[in-house]
Amino acid sequence: MKISFKTSVALTIIPQIIVVKWLATRSDLVEQYYSSGIYPVISNFFRLLFGWIPFSIGDLLYFTLTFLALFYLVKKRKHIWRHKLKFLENVGMVLAVAYFTFHIMWGMNYYREPLSHKLQLTPNKEYTDLLNFTELLIQKTNESQVFITKDSSLAVKIPYSQKEIFNKTIDGYKHLKTIHPFLTYNNPCLKRSLFSTGLTYMGYAGYLNPFTNEAQVNDLLPNFRFPFVAGHEVGHQLGYSAENETNFIGYLVTSNNKDPYFKYAAYAYALGYCLNDVRRTNKEDFDRIMLALNDGVKKNFQEMAIFWNSYENPMEPVFKSIFDTFLKANNQKEGIRSYNAVVLFLVAYHKNHPL
Repeated sequence: MKISFKTSVALTIIPQIIVVKWLATRSDLVEQYYSSGIYPVISNFFRLLFGWIPFSIGDLLYFTLTFLALFYLVKKRKHIWRHKLKFLENVGMVLAVAYFTFHIMWGMNYYREPLSHKLQLTPNKEYTDLLNFTELLIQKTNESQVFITKDSSLAVKIPYSQKEIFNKTIDGYKHLKTIHPFLTYNNPCLKRSLFSTGLTYMGYAGYLNPFTNEAQVNDLLPNFRFPFVAGHEVGHQLGYSAENETNFIGYLVTSNNKDPYFKYAAYAYALGYCLNDVRRTNKEDFDRIMLALNDGVKKNFQEMAIFWNSYENPMEPVFKSIFDTFLKANNQKEGIRSYNAVVLFLVAYHKNHPL
């Protein structure tokens, strides 16, 4: 029996999955040959190709492919119904091609060596260290807030445009590479997403398009959060896929920025995660240390809560569940909760690099 070309392509997904799962056990090979070899070439090429274009090519690509797929399903619905096996063959071929393209363009970074290896960090799980660090972080956040506003009761309002924040983020990476050279960021490609409204309803602050390598930020976000998210998405662009790692990279680049507004954004973001961990562990400690937090900082936290609550909808948990499943399928066992694991990095890092 002769197998068609489409069927042959569709069947390649089986050996592809086997190879990917095997490479997942060999992070040393992935790090050496893909994340530090093939991927930087691919990433730099696409950043050069699309970085100068002011809008998202990846978003347009997604929109076009979605439209064409829906158009095909509607127009060819009778033909599809009569030739179900043929349709499944086409779907299988598309999935096989997409699976290969995703992993070669960016997805293999899910299986690289952990960022903690490069930084020589051992994630710190000691509650006492967490509590001490959180109290110090409250102090730094308060100092930063007062330095900017001159009044502990006022929320910080970042005065920059989104384009200016992007430029300052790029400047921040130029400085960060003097501390951590492996985080060098050339040929910037940092953009606002055309789908920001949809992203907000789904509960997402930004994303990296793995097919065009464009780092994209939700442009509806309050400026208070914008610098950190921009730094986070560039971390993905540099080949770090784990959310706790890119959260940490986002913190590093934003807190090391010379701009006081960026430092405040970094401290406040890190503080939010640390406070959540303290609250889950010891409610009495949480209530006590919250008394030390400036009212202006609390107002910035309230600003973010009001923003996300205003877009709350019944479908958001569904989208979060899908993303959670996606992360778990790609070597992030904690799924969406891996974002919170950044606290382990923060506490360990500042043991050797005091605030």
